[in-house]
Amino acid sequence: MPQDGGIAVDRLRSFIERIERLEEDKAAITADIRDVFAEAKGEGFDVKILRQVLKLRRMEANDRREQQELVDLYMSALGTV
Repeated sequence: MPQDGGIAVDRLRSFIERIERLEEDKAAITADIRDVFAEAKGEGFDVKILRQVLKLRRMEANDRREQQELVDLYMSALGTV
């Protein structure tokens, strides 16, 4: 493997090119997600709420419950419930 100053040049190039391809894939996926949100908004869905639902779905059930209990506690303490 060719080396330049102690660096395996081919291996370094391989890592960089893989990362670049993945960054391109990520940009394409981000654009696709943006399009889906725009489509949902066009059909009358609230994008802010969709994002919140997605966030909650990624959470474990116990974490979701704990978070809701804390929100309820804080709202109650403020007299807004």
